[in-house]
Amino acid sequence: MAVHIPLQAAQPSEQVVQRDIQHYMRPGTLQLPSLPPLSLYVHLPWCIKKCPYCDFNSHEARDGRHAVPEERYIDALIADLEQALPLIWGRSIHSIFLGGGTPSLFSPESIDRLISAIRARLRVDAGCEITMEANPGTFEKDRFRAFRGAGITRLSIGVQSFDDRFLEAIGRVHNGAQAMAAVEEAASSFETFNIDIMYALPGQTAQDLARDLDKALGFAPPHISIYHLTIEPNTFFAKYPPAVPEDDVAYAMLDQITARTAQAGMQRYEVSAYAKPGHACVHNSNYWLFGDYLGIGAGAHSKLSFAHRVVRQVRLRDPARYMTQALQGNALAQDDEVKRADLPFEFMLNALRLREGFALQDYLDRTGLPLSSIAKALHEAEAKGLVKLDFQKVTPTERGFDFLSDLQELFLA
Repeated sequence: MAVHIPLQAAQPSEQVVQRDIQHYMRPGTLQLPSLPPLSLYVHLPWCIKKCPYCDFNSHEARDGRHAVPEERYIDALIADLEQALPLIWGRSIHSIFLGGGTPSLFSPESIDRLISAIRARLRVDAGCEITMEANPGTFEKDRFRAFRGAGITRLSIGVQSFDDRFLEAIGRVHNGAQAMAAVEEAASSFETFNIDIMYALPGQTAQDLARDLDKALGFAPPHISIYHLTIEPNTFFAKYPPAVPEDDVAYAMLDQITARTAQAGMQRYEVSAYAKPGHACVHNSNYWLFGDYLGIGAGAHSKLSFAHRVVRQVRLRDPARYMTQALQGNALAQDDEVKRADLPFEFMLNALRLREGFALQDYLDRTGLPLSSIAKALHEAEAKGLVKLDFQKVTPTERGFDFLSDLQELFLA
């Protein structure tokens, strides 16, 4: 369920000066009537092995989980959070997401310490969703239950496939049996959990995908995230691309996924996410609705709103440098105000991914811009059959969902 929503193509490595809160509160060109919901994202960057398709900021722990500097990194995260507190003072946190990398490399004791430190410093909602990504390759019996005891309320398991052939083809460190065991324990330990599945894998057929779906849906999961394998720049697969199914085969696979999940009582509420009623991911939904999020950890991104501006920040990417600088009081690598002209596209890039669309009032509240700033593009999208409009809401059509990139591009400045 890793979304890791940054808009920037690359993350800078040079440190920038931490600004005083007064800098963000000064008058500006926007007038935001209220601040959106706020989430916390925590990046834990180590994994056992870097997957050849992965473009996230993840780093191999060469000697396994024992090589991860857990205590020092948690110290750095706490220092990073404390440095950021003035920017979010008085605001409540309604979801927390521990992503990576492979957060489940960290011990339950370290996760317990981290969540306790967060609760001691922030106003955390009583029903706050706290999600952690976990991989079957780090699975040990009762480990997931221990994470539940540490405060995690939702687990997202990076299965990708239950078939050993495809797991090997995409460089995963676990096998199908480990994946089955991990999901079984998650189902027994958590009321809400997510299974990550990938499709259009090298050599995969519709029948292969059907078997993966059979196994995934056999656990009656409340949520499944299903992603098309994409070849991202600066990855091993970009340099040595595998042979993957043709586009028409991949589209047929997506139709198969949508039909099978619907039969299991799941709704496709976002382009890549399927959930039973009441189990949509709160944290990711906040991304899609252009909510705010504070990101701490190596390479983490933040999007924060103030009365007169929207700001994006990025932490230093290299874990060693991040830890050193965070413990010295400033781990920022980038701190930029979002340009007024860019806000319509940034909002639409996220909100149009939602099957139910968005309320026009949310656009007004979260960009501080008038509806005239998107009126022309909206009417063009409606004329092309990509959205439905009424006086309160914008909803992507089936065609708009199928041609989402074309729809989003209409709102480029």
